[in-house]
Amino acid sequence: MAERSGLFVTFEGGEGAGKSTQIRRLADQLRRRGHDVLMTREPGGSPGAEAVRHVLLSGAAEEFGVRMEAILFAAARNDHVEEVIRPALESGAIVLCDRFIDSSRVYQGVTGNLEPDFIEALQRVAIDGVVPDCTLILDLPAEVGLKRARKRGAENAPDRFEREEIETHEKRREAYLEIAEVEPGRCHVVNAERAEDEIADEIFAIIEPLVRELALRQTSNAESVG
Repeated sequence: MAERSGLFVTFEGGEGAGKSTQIRRLADQLRRRGHDVLMTREPGGSPGAEAVRHVLLSGAAEEFGVRMEAILFAAARNDHVEEVIRPALESGAIVLCDRFIDSSRVYQGVTGNLEPDFIEALQRVAIDGVVPDCTLILDLPAEVGLKRARKRGAENAPDRFEREEIETHEKRREAYLEIAEVEPGRCHVVNAERAEDEIADEIFAIIEPLVRELALRQTSNAESVG
């Protein structure tokens, strides 16, 4: 875990994986235990990044190519990190973020066919050392996730990424699993085909030891200051 005052947890996965639902459930559990929790999302999360979010998800930047989209995502992420995430972590909060660096690696890198070195260079500048302590990858077949997303989209128009072909979504699923295999210390794959309660229980079991470690570290720091 990085040496910082707070705890940074990111949620990743394909469309319809249930990230938003599980973030809310985890935040509620942690707050009931007295923890300071910040929920946020990408693209977006800060005023500047929210403006870029609209451009990206509406598809307005699509005609300029995936490289431009990747640069816009990185600009939004940098604003989000500096204006929201870093200050929250420095204050000792637990930050729960819906999507972060792995989404760029998968969406713009793998299925956008951008060079890995280009994506990683963008990320280094965008996050400036703010790396997740833990990443939860909610995994399910692309077809299942898309059905969920389209059911949700019955009330809202599908966004730029939900409109893509199922083969593209399945390729992203595979890319997330590859990231988890390469970085097992940070990434945890959670079966998202199960009932919400089962998923929430597994997520809390993964996060609880990190929260205990955070509490011990904060107590130790307070005692050393005192």
